[in-house]
Amino acid sequence: MKRVAALGLDVGRKRMGVAGCDGTGLIATGLTTIYRTSFAEDIKKIQDIVREREVEILVVGLPYTLDGNIGSQAKQVQKFANKISQILKLPLEYVDERLTSVEAEARLKASKKFSTRDKGAIDRQAAAIILQQWLDRRRSEEKVISNK
Repeated sequence: MKRVAALGLDVGRKRMGVAGCDGTGLIATGLTTIYRTSFAEDIKKIQDIVREREVEILVVGLPYTLDGNIGSQAKQVQKFANKISQILKLPLEYVDERLTSVEAEARLKASKKFSTRDKGAIDRQAAAIILQQWLDRRRSEEKVISNK
């Protein structure tokens, strides 16, 4: 089985949740929250994680509107993600992130690891959900191909 080295990002205006996966591509885990200060600082922090984890692909949550359109927030995320993809010379894939923050908050509450003041924990968990969706989709697509 080929090693999977993906980095999941939940990009917000103030914070960015970051998730990674185990080498098998089975489990996504929240790694950290980047508190955004400047584009240069954001890139440096992401670069450090990419280098440390030997990341080969970026998976970014795209905040479609509830009716499935690309709104202004999604356009800002695309602009940011495209820039970091070019700077880091890494391929980029998007995952529909609608309601991942709601799901992340619910999971944290259920696991009793939640404080309404810790928005960073929600961002990390949302990034893990985004990356997990991508990993699951990738695995199911590989199954379909191998069954042909």
